[in-house]
Amino acid sequence: MSLTLLAAAAAPIQFTDLHLNPVIFSIGSFDLKWYSIAYLAGILVGYWYLTVLIRQPGSPMARRHADDFIFYATLGIILGGRLGYVLFYDPAILKNPLDVLKLWNGGMSLHGGTLGVIVAIWLMCRAEKLSFLRFCDYIACVVPFGLCFGRLANFVNGELWGKVTNVPWAIVFPASPPPLMPRHPSQLYEAFLEGPVLFAILAFFFWKTKARYEPGKLFGIAAICYGTFRFGLEYVREADSQLMDFAARTGLHMGQWLSLPLIFIGIYAVMTAKGRRTRVEAIAGKDSVS
Repeated sequence: MSLTLLAAAAAPIQFTDLHLNPVIFSIGSFDLKWYSIAYLAGILVGYWYLTVLIRQPGSPMARRHADDFIFYATLGIILGGRLGYVLFYDPAILKNPLDVLKLWNGGMSLHGGTLGVIVAIWLMCRAEKLSFLRFCDYIACVVPFGLCFGRLANFVNGELWGKVTNVPWAIVFPASPPPLMPRHPSQLYEAFLEGPVLFAILAFFFWKTKARYEPGKLFGIAAICYGTFRFGLEYVREADSQLMDFAARTGLHMGQWLSLPLIFIGIYAVMTAKGRRTRVEAIAGKDSVS
């Protein structure tokens, strides 16, 4: 009896035993998926936290700017994320251009989504004559919500699994290449580091230091942390099937190559942030900060 229990305890976790379903419910041919809810939740919770941040002295935006940015951010995430995936991870999709629009087939890039949001911020700041870098700083503080929810949705979908391992918490993903082997649940590692950990780091610098008055500093910290987390976790994450040869030839996954410039940009932004500090006049409220 004891040997049977030990054998069962040593057996890897079967993903199917978790009874996770990517689809919440279906009506006819319409499926509401957790992945869609993850994007929506990331935007809404991020918006709520942004309204908390902009109530503090020296905010670079008013409430109306935060309201308007929801539209800009949504477009940036969807268009940037999809185009980033197609260009960086699966250019073969371009052979049938209409397939680029088939978001329901999956395929979004976090690096592409980040670029999309940055472009959206630039367009809005240009139109409203706001500080681009300080706007980026505040948006960086809310990004961890979307990153966390997105990675949890990846896990529910049973996709983007890790490499083969024998750690006690290894999981056998049925969609992984045969023969089925226990793998790192790298989606959960990413959800934790890119979500709660990144949020805590940015919250500390926002609430406990004067970082938000040094344009670009919070954005730089977010870029360094996310890029470093992603670069390191790619070592336990399986490369996308269509990019296995690329990883073998270059020695790094595509996600690592895309993270390197993010880290360097972040370092530059942090190192030069203090020199950009000037008297900050609040967009919302009457307080200013020298």
